[in-house]
Amino acid sequence: MDLREKIENISLKDEPQKKRTNYIDWTDYFMATAFLAAKRSKDPNYQVGACVVNKENKIVGVGYNGMPKGCDDDEFPWGKNTPSPLDSKFLYVCHAEMNAILNRNSADVKNCTIYVGLFPCNECAKIIIQSGITEVVYLSDKNAHKPTNVASKKMFDAAGVKYWQYKPKNNKIVISFTDIDWDSMSPSK
Repeated sequence: MDLREKIENISLKDEPQKKRTNYIDWTDYFMATAFLAAKRSKDPNYQVGACVVNKENKIVGVGYNGMPKGCDDDEFPWGKNTPSPLDSKFLYVCHAEMNAILNRNSADVKNCTIYVGLFPCNECAKIIIQSGITEVVYLSDKNAHKPTNVASKKMFDAAGVKYWQYKPKNNKIVISFTDIDWDSMSPSK
């Protein structure tokens, strides 16, 4: 039976269905998108993702921490505690926030919200402020004691950028590629 026949066999007498109630809300969706993007990171220590969203709840940019375009991530260092700064990832890696802003689609990021797994460092805070993003939603602030994060908050406060910590409603959101029965949708069946 092909898809057209299946549709024709649907009875109009079937009970009307109500909408599903266990769907995720916008905040969960955007933070999950940031976490999904983080799965692309090759950094052995931190996998951070970011998702930029406009006032219409449309994603305008996504990014994760990684090497700049054209810089082979097999040729550049991923270490943290190295004898020379040139052998450390810190001089080379682009943070997720920077990539999400630079990877934006044709839309402007002015007045947008950025969702990010880890509170932005001072360098990312500068980029966020300069780009016109007005709100930062973060999951972890584990580096709150570091001068880089203290500086970020000081700049956000001065520039009027709102920031708040996301508290997940669920510990995890599972993505299963088997939730849809693709075989039954095949026109050949």
